[in-house]
Amino acid sequence: MTHPRGSAGNQAAMSAALSGAVDLSGLKARAETAGQQPSDGAGGAAPQSGGAVIDVTESTFQREVVERSLQTLVVVDLWADWCGPCKQLSPVLEKLAHEANGAWVLAKVDVDANPRISQLFGVQSIPTVVAIAGGQPVTAFSGAQPEPQLRQWLNELLDALRDQLPGIRQAEEAGGAPAGAEDQGEPEDPRFTEAEDAFERGDFAEAEAAYQRILDSEPANEQAKAALVQVRFARRASEADPSAVARADADPGDLDAQIAAADYEVAQVDAERGFARLIDTVRRTSGEDRDRVRGHLLELFELFDPADERVVRARRNLASALF
Repeated sequence: MTHPRGSAGNQAAMSAALSGAVDLSGLKARAETAGQQPSDGAGGAAPQSGGAVIDVTESTFQREVVERSLQTLVVVDLWADWCGPCKQLSPVLEKLAHEANGAWVLAKVDVDANPRISQLFGVQSIPTVVAIAGGQPVTAFSGAQPEPQLRQWLNELLDALRDQLPGIRQAEEAGGAPAGAEDQGEPEDPRFTEAEDAFERGDFAEAEAAYQRILDSEPANEQAKAALVQVRFARRASEADPSAVARADADPGDLDAQIAAADYEVAQVDAERGFARLIDTVRRTSGEDRDRVRGHLLELFELFDPADERVVRARRNLASALF
């Protein structure tokens, strides 16, 4: 089963970790027991409340995700309001879920409001997407992904699970065609394919160069701009050492450690701490050192929606530190 384009190594590792570390068997057992009890003539079917896209909380997770996944594929989208890449990925997933006519269900989880769910999956960054089937996670990926790769990933999941989960075939027969068979999307732009392939190989320098070439010919290409920001951060985050946080805390004057620690904290979905660290460093420095730290902080801001409250607050604090 392939993954959408992105950091293939991280995605494979995440899927392997989920399969061994995330144990939903207790919830699954309770779901199967509940399914054996008669309930308004529903037999053992999973609950069918909601539609193709549902919002899930800690109190509804067992019913809407674990029990439902005994019948059909459930794709869990872990997101947050402040997450810029989430705002790119979620609308595409919602579109594909509606197109599928019930062959799979998108379960959206706000990680800020439901931290125990993100802890259950060991989420380290968002967006993270986890496929649940038969009461257990089967594969996962993190980061925003292009629609063609998402569509391929979902189709391969449905093909692999169709004979195991009766709800998939029932929904497809009711809808008249297998999910994804009607429209495979527009052809991929080979320039983006080149950049995505380099990113998938972990060749961040080549991916950055490929996106830069797109911008050299199309300076207003927003997709390339956003991708370039993500690639640059992915390169830095891949080099970040968790011990940098301890080094930075032990030596506030070590600029390299402060910057590396901030990158690590942002990658660990703790942007406010990373922002605050660099703003404090700006306050303590001057001249070229201050400019370096400020420039790095501004690059981190570009990873998020400009209207994100944390970015707005951090910009205000940065202005206070500077003036």
